[in-house]
Amino acid sequence: MKRTNGKGLALVLAGAFGIAGVALTAVPAAAEQAAGPDLPQSTGSTQLIVAYKSGDAAKVERDAAGTASAATGAATFQRRTATGAAVVDLGTSDAGAVDAALAGFRADPDVAYVEVDQRLTALAAPDDPEYPKQWDFSEAAAGMNVPGAWDAGATGEGAVVAVLDTGYAAHSDVEGNVLPGYDMIADPVTARDNDGRDANAADEGDWAEADGACGPDSKRTNSSWHGTHVAGTVAATANNAVGVAGVAHTAKVQPVRVLGRCGGMTSDIADGIVWASGGEVEGLPVNPTPAKVINLSLGGPGVCGVTTQAAIDGAVARGTSVVVAAGNSDQDTSLFTPANCNNVITVGASNRAGDKAFYSNWGELVDVTAPGGQIREESDTPGTITTPENGILSTVNLGETTPGDEGYKPMMGTSMAAPHVAGLAALMLGKDAELAPAAVEDLLKANARPIPGVCAEGCGAGLADATKTVAAVGATAAP
Repeated sequence: MKRTNGKGLALVLAGAFGIAGVALTAVPAAAEQAAGPDLPQSTGSTQLIVAYKSGDAAKVERDAAGTASAATGAATFQRRTATGAAVVDLGTSDAGAVDAALAGFRADPDVAYVEVDQRLTALAAPDDPEYPKQWDFSEAAAGMNVPGAWDAGATGEGAVVAVLDTGYAAHSDVEGNVLPGYDMIADPVTARDNDGRDANAADEGDWAEADGACGPDSKRTNSSWHGTHVAGTVAATANNAVGVAGVAHTAKVQPVRVLGRCGGMTSDIADGIVWASGGEVEGLPVNPTPAKVINLSLGGPGVCGVTTQAAIDGAVARGTSVVVAAGNSDQDTSLFTPANCNNVITVGASNRAGDKAFYSNWGELVDVTAPGGQIREESDTPGTITTPENGILSTVNLGETTPGDEGYKPMMGTSMAAPHVAGLAALMLGKDAELAPAAVEDLLKANARPIPGVCAEGCGAGLADATKTVAAVGATAAP
């Protein structure tokens, strides 16, 4: 952002580990637990952990083994834990025997607590079949370290991210996290929906029908479904055994359509920023679910105009962080808007090796970098896809022009890097909904890690680190 001038044992796992189908609970002291709920049963382990009020080691070993043996006939004392409790092997995993042993310990007034010695496993990665291809989330070299944030319980719950883009093509992998949005395109020709602004943010396609259709040097192109790809990176549903996962996979995305045939107008984009953040736009209903994060994976050459800056300043004043792609021209970001506006978080792109992506804009106005990928090498013919495995995989539509079947495709660009950071902002806000935009930016930058590769031109504070950043939210010490 460029600012303008008691009793029992409590077992806390913090999401790092888990047991399939078993809820871990605190166990009350023996005198209080006779009428309490049953403990979870053994899940393969035949051991109990028993703590006595007396610290006498010989008593702990003798009484623990004796009580357990009375129930199972085969119990043995194994060892004492670092906290002084006894680990007892019951010699069986039979549920009735385990219950009897637990009851015996509960009835002993000298027992402080007893619990099943549960077998824990590392938290599994999402079961989404394409998740292993999302190197940008977890790969050691240049991934954004997202799984650690998930393990800490941060998934974006309660946060709303507005995606100002081409709109949204219905996709089952995102649908459950999509809020009603708005079509801000005033020109029916640009919108391709035969009307002006309305409450339907569906992507009608942004194809260019012929060379020159969008300007003298423009080329014929198929529809990009860009907004749907961005939305998937932010909040595709995880653990649904479908497709990919989003950075903030329980956050909500709100599509605001500002780009259509040949792009979009500043006036529409600025009004979209105002509307998305809960501001008033003449003739439109106020957004009932204002976004705390806005993603702008769009831009062009030029200075930041007064209209755009006013819209951004208003959004930030309302408590909305504005995340912007730096641009894909391998030039100084200061030459491109809205990346060069004040009060925004400008995001550059890195490749899979952790270098600045060959296309990414750079310089002093870049705040932080995130994975943007490369689906081709710089020397390859523009428009070709030679290294799809190095791109950012997300949700798209497969129609060439108008909407067809849903699918997935790799893309590259600072447009792909920005939603990684918007998603991270949602993870932060899911942990602390009162974080102000300035705090969001400060935490992002203070907890970024050094660019693992080469970026001589300037890639901001470094590569965004989701685990470290989320851990810093609410920390008493300075990040």
